[in-house]
Amino acid sequence: MRIIIGGAGRIGFELARTLRLQNHDVVLIDNDARAIKNAQQLDVLVINGDITAREKLQEAGINTARVFIATTESDETNLIASMLAEHEHNLTDVNKQLLSIVRVKNQKYVTEQNQGYLVEWAKVNYVIDPTDIMIERLHAGLTSGQVDQVVHFGHGAYIVEIDVAQNATHLFGLSNREIKENSDVDMPPILAVKKRDGRMMLYDSSYRYEYGDTLAVSTVGIDSLNTIMTVYGHESQPYPDTPKVVIFGAGNMGQKIVADWLNQGAKVTVIERNLHLANQLVASDSGMNQDLEVIHGDHLDKTILSEISIENFDFAISALDDDHDNIAACLLAADKGVTRTGLVLFDSDLVRVTKRMGITYAVDRSQVAVDQILNIIHTNASGSFGKLSEISDYAGLSVTMNESSNMAGKPIEEFKKLDWMRLAFIQRRTLAGEWESFLPKDKKSIIEGDRLVVFTSHAKANEVQKKI
Repeated sequence: MRIIIGGAGRIGFELARTLRLQNHDVVLIDNDARAIKNAQQLDVLVINGDITAREKLQEAGINTARVFIATTESDETNLIASMLAEHEHNLTDVNKQLLSIVRVKNQKYVTEQNQGYLVEWAKVNYVIDPTDIMIERLHAGLTSGQVDQVVHFGHGAYIVEIDVAQNATHLFGLSNREIKENSDVDMPPILAVKKRDGRMMLYDSSYRYEYGDTLAVSTVGIDSLNTIMTVYGHESQPYPDTPKVVIFGAGNMGQKIVADWLNQGAKVTVIERNLHLANQLVASDSGMNQDLEVIHGDHLDKTILSEISIENFDFAISALDDDHDNIAACLLAADKGVTRTGLVLFDSDLVRVTKRMGITYAVDRSQVAVDQILNIIHTNASGSFGKLSEISDYAGLSVTMNESSNMAGKPIEEFKKLDWMRLAFIQRRTLAGEWESFLPKDKKSIIEGDRLVVFTSHAKANEVQKKI
């Protein structure tokens, strides 16, 4: 399938790399010399030019493409390119629809999409706004404390990336089967392993734990993350009954983070240096909550931090527009005694750096956007694709068991025999019509309508969907 990506920045580059691993025919278009040079290391066609130029879309093969993705930094450029791509595609192929996906920053375009207008005037099928998923991942990561990454697949289902710590001596040299035979410990299901030498593999029963291995494990319920940390030798941090959270920044991201934590029963203090943004938060729905305090001031002002007794807060989250400001705010909060700090970053390279600095959890904006786009390409539905940062050769994706699925009705143990995937979760509707997630148990069977979350290599992603 030919996929054209407009914009070879961080999102476009990672999309092209992953889609090529999945054996798609990928074309990248950009007019930035550095982005073009960087993209030439990929096994894709790279075109130097403007994505709003019809001749460049023609050169990229828009007439035979099935997907067009616009990921530049300009919302307007992305929207214009999408409209032009749709028009040029229809000139030669009116029988096959072009799936268009546009990344945006301005919330007004998200509103247009939600109201169904954007597809009418801009010919855009999907708008990507990763804000809600970023907040969800940040909350899960801060709650869990010392896991490397947490990816939520909806309805309480999580895939967690975590290291086998030096303190996990009770595991070293043993397999899960041996541990089960000799103790009451209920080990989390392992999906994949990255060895200390960098080798990655799907989990099998012969695996024996070694210090420094990185594991991808599946679990249900945010409360289970502390248990996973303890099992693998990390110090667990109890989640307070009523957490105290300080948030630096009251912009769009900050306001959504405030609403998220207030909904979880937290007491929230916001420090915002911009008076207009501070007043805007006070006048919002969240501003009516008695558990919210908004302070107009500088987040780096030690006097303000002292006045609010920041050392008594459980979490500090920075939601500023600049990565370096975010890092500085979190480091100062940690220095003042806050044990768990988190932030969202534009620069993917800084995510691992912040971990070494002692910041508890960082979310990569670019990776969240990439996951959203890959999910749409695979399933045309939301919330069902996730890639881990360390065990990067593999990804989790969901597949719905419809009436034509040849594996509906088969017991789960049949799925465990497949060597090209690992079954992470089954998601099923209850009698009340609500979705629930559960871990795969041998005695259960898959039924029509189930969603299966499977973990597999990028190269097998399309094959998984076809086979299941």
